[in-house]
Amino acid sequence: MTDQELIHRIALSMLKGIGPVNARNLVAYCGGVDPIFTDKRLKNTLEKVPGIGPKLIASITDKKVLPAAEKEWEYVRKHKLRMLFYLDAEYPKRLKQCEDAPVILFVKGNADLDVARMVSIVGTRTPTEQGKQLCVELVHGLKEVNATIVSGLAYGIDIVAHRHALKNDLPTIGCVAHGLDKLYPGDHAATAKEMVKHGALVSELPSGSPFAPGNFPARNRVIAGLSDCTIVVESGPKGGSLITTDIAGSYDREVFAFPGRPTDPRSEGCNKLIQQNKAALVNSAKDVITLMEWLPKKKKAPVQAALFAELMPDEQTLMDLIKAKGRISIDDLCVQSKWPQGKVAGLLLNMEFSGAVRSLPGKVYEVN
Repeated sequence: MTDQELIHRIALSMLKGIGPVNARNLVAYCGGVDPIFTDKRLKNTLEKVPGIGPKLIASITDKKVLPAAEKEWEYVRKHKLRMLFYLDAEYPKRLKQCEDAPVILFVKGNADLDVARMVSIVGTRTPTEQGKQLCVELVHGLKEVNATIVSGLAYGIDIVAHRHALKNDLPTIGCVAHGLDKLYPGDHAATAKEMVKHGALVSELPSGSPFAPGNFPARNRVIAGLSDCTIVVESGPKGGSLITTDIAGSYDREVFAFPGRPTDPRSEGCNKLIQQNKAALVNSAKDVITLMEWLPKKKKAPVQAALFAELMPDEQTLMDLIKAKGRISIDDLCVQSKWPQGKVAGLLLNMEFSGAVRSLPGKVYEVN
């Protein structure tokens, strides 16, 4: 792929007011990314695209977009970032299933975003000591299934999850609400540096993007979209954690929550999620692993089917005699059992019908 094609991809993600859904519509109607920026007859095509009005057309044809995209491509190359476009085979498969997933994802670090187990852990920025301990134990327990831990690198539960993933040698992904040229909060810079070595930082925003309140809910959908399930450790009645769980639910991903004391405002969000059946109650990593069915099912020891129906006492007596000899005639059975031939013949006939014995020439019998 040429530099110009890659620049066009970045430019698509930088168009103001377009959004990921309309961006996909643009690509579909224009027959690819490049025509959006090279076709001089584009305006006629754009007018036919659902959701694209005059303002958005003006944004698409803005002459400042391509120079900005070129600058970003230079930044990506200089800092050796991975750039994953939604049409790429390398684009995270879980995220690709989400209709509003980012058009492009910038990744710093070599973490595999398609590992077998991806778990997002979110919660309040001001957790209790109990909440922190629950998070520590949760991450430690998820080591059993080698889960990759995803969170938002924020204060509170997020940073506890990241740091203890590193302590447990688990890959961890930090989804940030700004470009990868900066880090917020700055207090977490050392942790972020370690995460790049043993995981990754990801963002859909180009370098130089300003901090904006709207970036955080958008970031939360990336957290939810990358993961198989989202776990809330502690949460108040409002906040980013609950936004993340709502998004995870809309993606048909599993949501779990730790219950808390009814009087604790930092557990109010979790308790409400459980009460409204928006989250399954969990008390440990073991609960999560069980509900996700992540442990291999134990194979039941093979049980040999009965070869024949249970024998009556007199039939069992004959069976023992036959087993002792291997093969035995009806006359010898009569002698050893001390029963008349009529009785022995009747018992043997029933045993033949049930498949317990079979007769051989000369009225000789053996176990079937």
